[in-house]
Amino acid sequence: MAARNAKPAAVAGGAPADGAPAALVTLATAERQDVPVTVQVNGSVVSLNSVDLRPQVTNTVAAVHVKEGQFVKEGQLLFTLDDRNDQANLARARAQQKRDEATLADLERQYRRSQELLAQNFISKSASDATLSQLEAQRAAVAADRAAVQSAQVALGYATLRAPIAGRIGAVNIYPGTLVQPTLSLVTITQLDPIAVSFPVPEANLQDLLAAARSRAKVEALVSGRKEPLSGVLNFVDNTVDPQIGTVRAKAVFDNADQSLWPGQFVGTRITVRTLSGATVVPAAALMMLSEGASLYVVDQAMNARRRQVQVLYTFGTRVAVRGVEPGEQVVIEGSQNVRPGGKVRVDKKPAPAGTTGVTPGSAASSDTQAPRERA
Repeated sequence: MAARNAKPAAVAGGAPADGAPAALVTLATAERQDVPVTVQVNGSVVSLNSVDLRPQVTNTVAAVHVKEGQFVKEGQLLFTLDDRNDQANLARARAQQKRDEATLADLERQYRRSQELLAQNFISKSASDATLSQLEAQRAAVAADRAAVQSAQVALGYATLRAPIAGRIGAVNIYPGTLVQPTLSLVTITQLDPIAVSFPVPEANLQDLLAAARSRAKVEALVSGRKEPLSGVLNFVDNTVDPQIGTVRAKAVFDNADQSLWPGQFVGTRITVRTLSGATVVPAAALMMLSEGASLYVVDQAMNARRRQVQVLYTFGTRVAVRGVEPGEQVVIEGSQNVRPGGKVRVDKKPAPAGTTGVTPGSAASSDTQAPRERA
């Protein structure tokens, strides 16, 4: 009788009938949740507009109206060149125009009189035609004078240099009296608000990135020294993939009223390219990377462990979305090295050590309920 009771006692203690002890493991529950697929890479801040201001003519600077580092508005006066010669040329062109217009008015009166005399047969037709020819030539001369006045006005306009865009100007090394010429840069104006962040995206995410661009997806910029990321909008995907590094260049636009982003600055960027709806999520510690692919141990209600091959969909932080496991199933996250396929397991009752995922026996870690943020 004692011998018959020994075998059930061993089974009750956690050992299978063949005498092998049950493996001590920690379990977690597979969960169903929507998983955003994010791409996080380093990017650089670039200006949407940057103008290198140069003079159109060789001239002397008469006045400098701005200081270096100043924010300017579009159309604001920056430099004034010596315009005395241009003013004289404009006055001369206008005087020539007035003189030719007076001659034109006289020829028009002569032509009208010649028409009256021709009607009365006091002059010949050839004499009237000669007056008409002079009149048309003078009209052409007046048209040329008007063009000359317009040209003189354009040349005079080169004496004032205004900001073509709104932005911040750089260093100003030009002073009154400096002789400038078209090859010399006077100042650089850079637009800061709005501003863009350019970043590379792996080729594998290209189709998702194109779909995100059509929907103007949100892009976050992680700036050193700021607690909260800046939010922008994806508005550009390059038309080619760099074959050397396998990435495509994308660009997002950010409002930058407080100048948190500066041209040339390196920032971390994060974009959600798509969302896995209703995905099954398990702790990444449950996965075993074998020669045939990723697999894990699933434990049934009888505490039998079965190895199951799964497909990894996306890894985020300490968790992973997989295909091949149903929500609610128990998976082994610690002690899998001691588990035999089809063997018995028993749950580790001791509390999780400090610094672990905080998994309690038989349930998923409460700290893994939400996807942790990835490091910039």
